[in-house]
Amino acid sequence: MKELALKYGCNPNQTPARIFINNGELPIEVLNGRPGYINLLDALNSWQLVKELKEATSLPAAASFKHVSPAGAAVGLPLSDTLKQIYFVDEAVGKELSPLACAYIRARGADRMSSYGDFVALSDVCDEVTARLIKPEVSDGVIAPGYTDGALNILKAKRKGTYNVIQIDPSYQPEFIEHKQVFGITFEQGRNNIRLDDVKLFENIPTRNKHFTPDALRNLIIALITLKYTQSNSVCYVKDGQAIGIGAGQQSRIHCTRLAGNKADNWWLRQHPKVMQLPFIDNIRRADRDNTIDLFIGEDAADVLSEGAWQQFFTHRPEPLTQVEKREWIAQNKGVALGSDAFFPFGDNIERAHRSGVEYIAQAGGSVRDDHVIATCDKYNIAMAFTGIRLFHH
Repeated sequence: MKELALKYGCNPNQTPARIFINNGELPIEVLNGRPGYINLLDALNSWQLVKELKEATSLPAAASFKHVSPAGAAVGLPLSDTLKQIYFVDEAVGKELSPLACAYIRARGADRMSSYGDFVALSDVCDEVTARLIKPEVSDGVIAPGYTDGALNILKAKRKGTYNVIQIDPSYQPEFIEHKQVFGITFEQGRNNIRLDDVKLFENIPTRNKHFTPDALRNLIIALITLKYTQSNSVCYVKDGQAIGIGAGQQSRIHCTRLAGNKADNWWLRQHPKVMQLPFIDNIRRADRDNTIDLFIGEDAADVLSEGAWQQFFTHRPEPLTQVEKREWIAQNKGVALGSDAFFPFGDNIERAHRSGVEYIAQAGGSVRDDHVIATCDKYNIAMAFTGIRLFHH
């Protein structure tokens, strides 16, 4: 098949719409559903991300994509009991988690608010346990190199049989020259085929602390590969093999760092004992539960704790999480890695990153204020590498 007709483009008024390939055949097959224009943008970008993560780490990888940027990305490391609880993994399912399922749970759980209505990418053949985890979530579709029969049957039944299931040829390699059109004008460039799994990228370390642990290097590689497919400007916080905060598409880098840092803080706050023990009513909807947690740990806790409101979510009114408790808990987060798709222009980015537990940084370098950025890292004993590589994605 050389082309696939679409219902419409980015918006319903944009017709006609299609995807097509000039040479050869499309590398995808729609096994179920009818994916749209944005679905396919998410599918093809997210597939590249998980494919590279798998190649770089030799671990199964997953991504949760929304509006052409990842909400979460992860590799298939085992889940602690705490992570299983904050990701709401059913106890029965938790006993049979595959590495691919662990990657999916981590990717989807990093930022559940942003992942609502996502497109899923899986680096490996989707197994039945991963499909069972995908089924109850609000999601638009999934792309993978294949599906077991049991997994495909589960996914085909999702969303009243309309769930988008796409199979991609894992051996497909696009042509080196790529094109896009804007306002009737065609842009042409070489594909960004740079490899980000070479440890030599992290050899230029201008800070006093020059030690990257093996886990830190793996996390920095995950951060940079994630940024390669995130709308710029962007930064990514990573811990234990998964993105915990992604700041995408901001015009100011400090805004990226703050946005992603706030998401990383929320991820960590969800592990606070008060949050893990929230007394939810029976049968609360997943979306309501996730939104309630987000409000409870944020600045608008009164929306779910005020009289007449808390009864909708809790069996009894929980004690609020105080600002002091939040600060003390966030201060316990350590060992976080941070990647940036371009240089940090000022040390304020490092100050913000430090507050979210960042101890390792990889960024392009080359700012006229590199000396200030280095000095701020030295202030907190942060190890930082200048990769010399910019990773803008538009």
